[in-house]
Amino acid sequence: MELKEFSNLNRPEITSALKKTEYDLVVIGGGITGAGILLDAASRGLKVALVEKGDFASGTSSKSTKLIHGGLRYLKQFDFGLVKEVGTERAIVHNLAPHLVLPEKMLLPLIEKGSYGKWLTSIGLKIYDLLAQVDGEDQRKMLDKEETLALEPLLPEKILKGAGYYAEYRTDDARLTLENIKTALNYEATALNYIKATNFLYENGLVKGVKVEDILSRESYTIKAKYIINATGPWVDDIRTVNKSKNGHNLFLTKGVHLVFAHEKIPVRQSVYFDAPDGRMIFAIPRGKITYVGTTDTPYPDDKNDVYTNPTDAFYLIKAVNYMFPTLNLTLNDIQSSWAGLRPLIHEEGKSATELSRKDEIFESESGLLSIAGGKLTGYRKMAERVLDRAVKKLNTKENLTFGNSKTHEIPLCGGPWESFAEVKAYSDQIFTSLDSDGFTKRDAWYLTTTYGKQMDIILDLFNHFEDDDAMARLLKAEFHFTIKYELLQNPLDFFIRRTGRMYFDIDSVKKYSPMIVKEYQTVFQLKEEDYSFWMQRILEEIGRHGVVEQSS
Repeated sequence: MELKEFSNLNRPEITSALKKTEYDLVVIGGGITGAGILLDAASRGLKVALVEKGDFASGTSSKSTKLIHGGLRYLKQFDFGLVKEVGTERAIVHNLAPHLVLPEKMLLPLIEKGSYGKWLTSIGLKIYDLLAQVDGEDQRKMLDKEETLALEPLLPEKILKGAGYYAEYRTDDARLTLENIKTALNYEATALNYIKATNFLYENGLVKGVKVEDILSRESYTIKAKYIINATGPWVDDIRTVNKSKNGHNLFLTKGVHLVFAHEKIPVRQSVYFDAPDGRMIFAIPRGKITYVGTTDTPYPDDKNDVYTNPTDAFYLIKAVNYMFPTLNLTLNDIQSSWAGLRPLIHEEGKSATELSRKDEIFESESGLLSIAGGKLTGYRKMAERVLDRAVKKLNTKENLTFGNSKTHEIPLCGGPWESFAEVKAYSDQIFTSLDSDGFTKRDAWYLTTTYGKQMDIILDLFNHFEDDDAMARLLKAEFHFTIKYELLQNPLDFFIRRTGRMYFDIDSVKKYSPMIVKEYQTVFQLKEEDYSFWMQRILEEIGRHGVVEQSS
């Protein structure tokens, strides 16, 4: 897959294109849904642009449980259609980016008075396999108590009755979003972060453009388009309000929190999907040298731009982990990092947060604005296809154009293409061979491969260019310069949070190397000395927000 230069150092040129071009479609929102729409539209031949008010994936799409999964819990709601769709999508998205969407075995313990009984679990997982067309080694197995404890000795022997064992996929949601956007560039799409939609341009009562403000320069301008799609996740209703079309169903926002621990603190051997004491289901997912757990599901009426983990959230998850793994005795002091995000669910009268459907819904205003909300990370490609089908039908009819059907199911994402997952493993071995003499481990090579895929060839060239004695410093510089040139990096927080995930999964490296990265940033972007102090303070604040659970306000 060709890799195009995609740099904020070229921001004036990208801005100029946005100002002077009339697009077939403009997408507002740079999360996974907007990214999926951008790729779908561009690959069908539409002239399309995307704007995002923050960094790409800075909302919900960097704060999920980071699973491409079939939604086993939705069988309990008899939502067979959703289970079938997202179950099938797992395999498709894995094939598009097998370096980024990784097979993950899941253990579902059966306990006394638990949410899932043995018979219902067996039938449910069988239906799950059938709906998702799972075959071979990935098909579900039912385990007795002894088999379950052999797989996971940390489980509570006294109340354990057995387990279901089945297959899912794990991903990095922010990078999945970014690779969709980068892949769309190969089809002449345009995208820019830190651009806020403020209003719309109307002609004869119809939306024909979007008025925007550049968050960095404070410049305002208009981007013209035949159609606009609002894919802003938790902010969908805000955009509908600007359009004076907030009617029908509204969003219901819930907060999901995840906590990160050293793997030694939660040394699970595979992912575990287990009962909390109140019956809610929780994930414990090992990821290299850490294990993360989540998630909560509580109504969230507060500031959508300032979502954080508070002590109540943390105590709830720690209590759930200690209940299912009684020898761990975790405390707040064991938390390395955390993240909190919002789910943009569709409100249904009389239903609690956990009962609300995760289906997506499309809204169309009288002025022609299309908005899409709800849905799951796993179903992003089908969500994009559905809303694009509606837009394309209008373009073909009203504009006398001939755009075809979606073909994103056959477009490998940047970082590939790959023949198989086995090729990913072999490539990781090659990366390890290249880095072994510098003291890096196989785990390091696997992290790099499953973050960048074959783009590591470029990063290795950069790594060999730098001369620091500290090999990790050289690697971080190489990653940083790669993301500046090819991933529209704008600031160091983009790098530590969304490009590499280090703020979540390796917060100690952020503490150690942030002065170096900010110096590199200062040099490349030709910033003043006071900018160095500003960004170091911002990073310290973010370390505090993620690494230490804040007091609730």
